[in-house]
Amino acid sequence: MSQGQRESPSLQWSLATTPPGATILGRLIECVPNFSEGNDLSVIRQITDEIETVDGVKLLDVDPGKATNRTVVTFAGPPEEVVEAAERSVRKASELIDMSKHSGQHPRFGAADVCPLVPIAGVTMEETAEYARELARRLGEEVGLTVYCYENAASRPERRSLADVRAGEYEGLTEKLADPEWAPDFGPTEFNPRSGATAVGARDFLVAYNVNLNTTSTRRANAIAFDVREKGRMRRDGDPLTGEIVRDGAGDPEWVPGSLQSVKAIGWYIDEYGVAQISMNLTNISVTPVHVAFDECAERARDRGVRVTGSELVGLIPLQSMLDAGRYFLRKQRRSTGVSDSELIKIAIRSMGLHELSEFDPEKKIIEYVLADEAGSKLVDRSVREFVEETASESPAPGGGSVAAALGALGAALATMVANLSSHRRGWDDRWEEFSDWAEKGKACYDELLRLVDDDTDAFNAILDAVRLPGGSEEELTARAAAVMAATERAIEVPLRVMEVSLEAMETIRAMADIGQETSASDAGVAALCARSAVRGAYLNVRINTKDLSDQAAATDYLDRGAEIEERASDMENEILGLVDKRL
Repeated sequence: MSQGQRESPSLQWSLATTPPGATILGRLIECVPNFSEGNDLSVIRQITDEIETVDGVKLLDVDPGKATNRTVVTFAGPPEEVVEAAERSVRKASELIDMSKHSGQHPRFGAADVCPLVPIAGVTMEETAEYARELARRLGEEVGLTVYCYENAASRPERRSLADVRAGEYEGLTEKLADPEWAPDFGPTEFNPRSGATAVGARDFLVAYNVNLNTTSTRRANAIAFDVREKGRMRRDGDPLTGEIVRDGAGDPEWVPGSLQSVKAIGWYIDEYGVAQISMNLTNISVTPVHVAFDECAERARDRGVRVTGSELVGLIPLQSMLDAGRYFLRKQRRSTGVSDSELIKIAIRSMGLHELSEFDPEKKIIEYVLADEAGSKLVDRSVREFVEETASESPAPGGGSVAAALGALGAALATMVANLSSHRRGWDDRWEEFSDWAEKGKACYDELLRLVDDDTDAFNAILDAVRLPGGSEEELTARAAAVMAATERAIEVPLRVMEVSLEAMETIRAMADIGQETSASDAGVAALCARSAVRGAYLNVRINTKDLSDQAAATDYLDRGAEIEERASDMENEILGLVDKRL
């Protein structure tokens, strides 16, 4: 385990859920290929250049090692694009690297030695494994490489372990390929001395995480590391540090497991900062998240008379991990968790002391933020004045649909505010969790409605793009008509979703009008008016766009669904305003 680079950029906070001027991408996976070349930078650059030819993929890190003669590359983006970038880079590596001339200190059996895919956001592990198998198929059938699948993409249990798949390394490949039990999952069974073999897998996100201690003792840091790491420590008679090692019948040491699963850890001293650390690799953050590792280290350190003073994240971390940490520490305080993402991140950073050794900049440490769109590319990233002025401009978009979604988001946000204020009202301490749950529901609504602000404008622009498609031939006319209809359906579905989510937000608004603190009753009333206007405004967009839909049965269905939602929203508005009137 290595510490990596420590950066100390200035920290800026945004009121939005993303960094200033950034928009989070949707489905994301990461790829971390290891190439068997760590000395020739021109070769490495040619390989990474292939990755950067794929739109939507961002190259995050290139880490060559001279002694290992190996380079670890990290890139991320939408799944399909990442698979394409992986194929291009592995293809180039197989052309440039000759394994018959390779030597290095790290286990290896191929030019593109391993190529794991890692789910980041909006993608399950099962889906990631399927993408890994598709990549393996393409590398085997289209590039002509010998490919094994491992970990979650493994074709059978005995191939899950990378160590087992790579056993014998490059020098043992001829014998391995001659064994029918070790026939590759894809590609040729004949030994290729130039490219060797490649292992493609799907694994969990690995987080390198160090916890700082108020001691300079490596021995004490190691003791705490052994307490928490999954492997634990060797069992001893008497003193757990100096006693005689207890052995089993075969003469092997017995082990006492540590308290945290999927955690590797050691203790070390950092001369640069004059402190000892527990250095951990969290190999499955869904099993042991960073906040659980931090608190467990703090507790075990306290048992040994040592105090945790902060922590350090090496490399990148998924957004969800930071949000989960923020909610975890807020719950410990019995505070509402229905606050903005930026506030949750701030709580996580402060609670785990991630600023102690250097500034923790979310824009550079959270993987989704690193991959975010360029500044100013989305309406929701603009100031209120900029949004209003853009709406007032001669451009037809943003229009009523985006404004309706913004109104719905404001209504949901007001209800969330009332829930958050009520959750820590004096005398209501035993009700904090009740209001926190309502705040979470309101936050989920305004988060989605904010996304729909831009979705509506994008849907309108898609219609314009479809209309502009060439229409000279009959085939082109048919393709253009199909594109226009598909875009029109999208332009109906987006405002219909605005209606659905705004109606859902009214559940939280009604609850806050009924049980929220009385001094915020007027806020609940304004929220209801915003949400009701969002429903009515979005329905106007549904109605006008269904006029252009050629499928009349579908048009009728859209209109009926919208009419039902509008009627329910009208009834709920009257109910909410009645509750508000009683409390004013």
